[in-house]
Amino acid sequence: MTEQPTSFERPQTGVDPADPRGALLRASAPSHPHSAEHGSDMPSHAPGAGALAAQARAGEPPPAGPGTTTSSGEDTRAVGTESEHSQPAISAEPDTHRPRPVPEAIPVQPGTESAGAEERRTGQSLTPGRPTPMRRDGDRLRFVGAATRRIARGIDLDEIVMGLCRATVPTFSDAILVYLRDPLPVGDERPTGPLVLRLRRTDRIPQERDLEVGILPVPVPDQSELDTIGTELCEVRPGSALAEVLRGVRPVFTDTSDVRAALTELLGEGGEFAVPAGQRAILAPLRGRRRVIGAALFLRRPERIAFEPDDLLVAAQLATHSALGIDKAVLYGREAYIADELQRTMLPETLPRPTGVRLASRYLPAAETARVGGDWYDAIPLPGSRVALVVGDVMGHSMTSAAIMGQLRTTAQTLAGLDLPPQEVLHHLDEQAQRLGTDRMATCLYAVYDPVSHRITIANAGHPPPVLLHLGGRAEVLRVPPGAPIGVGGVDFEAVELDAPAGATLLLYTDGLVESRLRDVWTGIEQLREKLAATAQLTGPDHPPPLEALCDEVLDMLGPGDRDDDIALLAARFDGIAPSDVAYWFLEPEDAAPGRARRLARRALSRWGMEDITDSVELLVSEVVTNAVRYATRPITLRLLRTDVLRCEVGDDVPQLPRLRQARATDEGGRGLYLVNRLARRWGATRLSTGKVVWFELNSS
Repeated sequence: MTEQPTSFERPQTGVDPADPRGALLRASAPSHPHSAEHGSDMPSHAPGAGALAAQARAGEPPPAGPGTTTSSGEDTRAVGTESEHSQPAISAEPDTHRPRPVPEAIPVQPGTESAGAEERRTGQSLTPGRPTPMRRDGDRLRFVGAATRRIARGIDLDEIVMGLCRATVPTFSDAILVYLRDPLPVGDERPTGPLVLRLRRTDRIPQERDLEVGILPVPVPDQSELDTIGTELCEVRPGSALAEVLRGVRPVFTDTSDVRAALTELLGEGGEFAVPAGQRAILAPLRGRRRVIGAALFLRRPERIAFEPDDLLVAAQLATHSALGIDKAVLYGREAYIADELQRTMLPETLPRPTGVRLASRYLPAAETARVGGDWYDAIPLPGSRVALVVGDVMGHSMTSAAIMGQLRTTAQTLAGLDLPPQEVLHHLDEQAQRLGTDRMATCLYAVYDPVSHRITIANAGHPPPVLLHLGGRAEVLRVPPGAPIGVGGVDFEAVELDAPAGATLLLYTDGLVESRLRDVWTGIEQLREKLAATAQLTGPDHPPPLEALCDEVLDMLGPGDRDDDIALLAARFDGIAPSDVAYWFLEPEDAAPGRARRLARRALSRWGMEDITDSVELLVSEVVTNAVRYATRPITLRLLRTDVLRCEVGDDVPQLPRLRQARATDEGGRGLYLVNRLARRWGATRLSTGKVVWFELNSS
């Protein structure tokens, strides 16, 4: 803000006002025979005075000024001898009843208050015919301070532009138009294409004001062109009048021919005629850190006093603060978008639908302004209709934490594809965290559920224990060895195998759900267990609660002060596969194995009432078993699973995965996988620690 040649001291009670230490702020006074410190170029009874909307500041007693007379009737100063910006005369009599001015306000404009309102506001009566006060330099400073604080409160683009409009209308101007570059450049990137300004927001004086006696209509002039001014888009041509005004950066009045030409370009053909003549419009370019990003047009109606030269400084300050705020808001918006995209891509977009288990998940960031974090969850299908359930938490809430979380999640998916035991997966994750850095710490819980055996194997690395909700409504905190966090190094992890009965629900979560500044971890775990048990009671002992609703109920246990961390939640409902829907055999690697596999498959399908797909199953089983017999040295496993589809799995001790290829007309083999690919609904091959499994699925009917 440019410094004004004013004094910031006020005369104190009992102090001679002529003392320089008590000099008042310099005021602007017109050459009017009846003007005083609070004088104006328009009398208080001017027509249309009630249409002006302005904030009131507590007044001061009218001192003697030019044109006043003494008790003897002699004129104390010649009329018109005082210049426009001269210091008005100060009464030497100390004022012991001066009211304290209202902070951050602008004095009323001429004609906005009646004498009765002025008397109520100041506690002193006004001499009939005396003009209302004019604005002073100190008032401008207070207004700029209040306006910039209001603009600075905004975080996003809309809040900042709205703050500019609400701070200036009606205190500084009767209307404002804010144009911004479309699209807005972000940071140091160079904009491509022509400079296009888009009308972002307009604001005008409201049609009614909240007065002391209630909301009353304000007399306003007839419909004017100010109400229809402005076009949506404006392309700034290089070398045009508008381009020159924007290049000048400083606010300008619109009373010159060059600026009027710029208005024509900005507002459209004929738009400049809607702008009042004289110094009643200011065009202020909005310049950010690197370039001009828009323009603001401040307007005053003809019945209101015109802008003064000092108002250009006010417009410059408003434009500068708004432009810098818009620049920061655009950068913040880009960072928030990147954070959201990063977090979204790090977490699974959709959960798989493995056989024998239903899944639901939730993720809540620590706050709206800090969306990134290190919490993650995952569900990974494994060979044999199993599924791996993973939940982890990287220390911190930064982009670095999210990046480390993404690397650990990718590593866990790769290790799960190798079908390693849970404790081995955590061991390799620990090694990976140490390679990423010395201070890369995380907790993780890795569980593998087998729907055929109805068992679950869990290994823990410093993570809160899971909670198992049984079908009858009993909630149990599973006793899992806690282990050391990932990244410590040099520690062993232990896995435990537990029962996973059908109808039970396993809940995996991060510590943000159970720990906060108001409670410790174990208190939160106990509250979670009680919440699950209470929710299960609502559906009865024979029906588990709906999975999605259960997740919502769990999150409802969080109080207003319980959100100190990210929350990742993964719920798994164990349906399992009934033993009557499973057929399992061992086959010796001999030439008769394919024929025996066909007979066994035919019997199982007949028992299940699936004779209509017998031919297809026999053909595909024969091809897959034949390939296994050719290379296997140990017994081959054949398993059929009946769920919503029929799944066939053939395992051997050869780690090499089969590869689909196009057989030539002269080749005697190489067509087995081609038939599987054409007839099966899905198929695949997974490498195990002891060999591989080739599987395919067929629709049950």
